[in-house]
Amino acid sequence: MELISNQQLRIGSAVILLLGLVWIGISATLPGTSTVSGIPAPQAGFLAPDFTLPDQQGEDVTLSAFQGQPVLVNVWASWCNPCRQEMPAMQDIYQQYQAQGFVILAVNAANQDSRTDAEAFIAEMGLTFPILFDSDGLVSELYQVRALPSSFFILPDGTIQEVVIGGPMAEALLYTRVENLLTEVD
Repeated sequence: MELISNQQLRIGSAVILLLGLVWIGISATLPGTSTVSGIPAPQAGFLAPDFTLPDQQGEDVTLSAFQGQPVLVNVWASWCNPCRQEMPAMQDIYQQYQAQGFVILAVNAANQDSRTDAEAFIAEMGLTFPILFDSDGLVSELYQVRALPSSFFILPDGTIQEVVIGGPMAEALLYTRVENLLTEVD
């Protein structure tokens, strides 16, 4: 049986190292690009997946139309108690920061909710920010929502700054998160 020489071992190691570097170069994601299909769920530092959903009046609303503005995408349902608990604070924050360009897109997980219950919830809470209806689960799938509420704080350049799964978010923390988004506007 012939032994492998030191030179063959070095060459083989160099080839494996080179192939590894090539693989890293090919599979690396450049900053500012979307990796929706390459990561388990949208994360801080990655572009927010774009979507278009109808609002209460049936008009299409597209996330990318708010490029240049800080956005909170909140996925909720009327039967979700933590959603119910955090909505009043979200309404207050929206009213306070709307003039500074802050946007809330509240995405009703309509594939898990009834339109009647969602409309009653919206009226009861007195919500004035855009409410979108995800009837086929598109946003829930794109954002890989596994718990309600799920919130995605999106910087003006479209990058996710923070993801909050579950809730309710404490009012003080919600204010802090929105203030952090607004500091990135200029």
